[in-house]
Amino acid sequence: MLKGKHILIGVTGGIAAYKTATIIRLLVKDGAEVKVLMTDHAKEFITPLTLATLSKNPVLTEFFDATSGDWNSHVDLGIWADLYLIAPATANTIAKMANGISDNLLLTTYLSARCQVFVAPSMDVDMLSHQATIINIETLRAFGNHILEPTSGELASGLTGKGRMAEPESILKFLIDFFQKKKPTIFHETNFFLKKNNNKNIIEVPNFFLLAQQKNVARPADRISQH
Repeated sequence: MLKGKHILIGVTGGIAAYKTATIIRLLVKDGAEVKVLMTDHAKEFITPLTLATLSKNPVLTEFFDATSGDWNSHVDLGIWADLYLIAPATANTIAKMANGISDNLLLTTYLSARCQVFVAPSMDVDMLSHQATIINIETLRAFGNHILEPTSGELASGLTGKGRMAEPESILKFLIDFFQKKKPTIFHETNFFLKKNNNKNIIEVPNFFLLAQQKNVARPADRISQH
């Protein structure tokens, strides 16, 4: 299904990084060529050696090799990829993506990518339901990124709720569906509105309180009163 496809995977510093090893194994098994980018914090959850072994390519974490001076070009990576999957995507990385911050190789490559980008959020339930995260995710949707919805269950914090990264097998199916030109079941209507101005799309920022009401999310003051 994925034979010959170039898939770039960005790994950020979340506990769900262990699932990314399975995603890489499944992609390679299906014939894809996989390259992996990691943030510094991601290396605290899973080693580059593990992901390099599974992907059969060196894992990139820095802008250049300090020993040889070779440049890891985010531009070349963005051109090479047929699809960019960021899994897990932490609240921190999602916020940076939504605001155009590019302080590591994973993020500069995101801004350079010419391909479709899939984002698999992974975080605790309260972080996911915070209004800042909601708006950041909606911003990414408005930019044309595809959000792989997290699932509900027991979280690393011990709480139970929505925030678990989608399972590797589900992510593989979404990516195969995408390449087969099927409409993945992960697409959602965005709460942003695009307006035309001189033939350019202008993003109109949503009203958070409307978003919160639609998603049944409590505002910070409401949360405090609940405890």
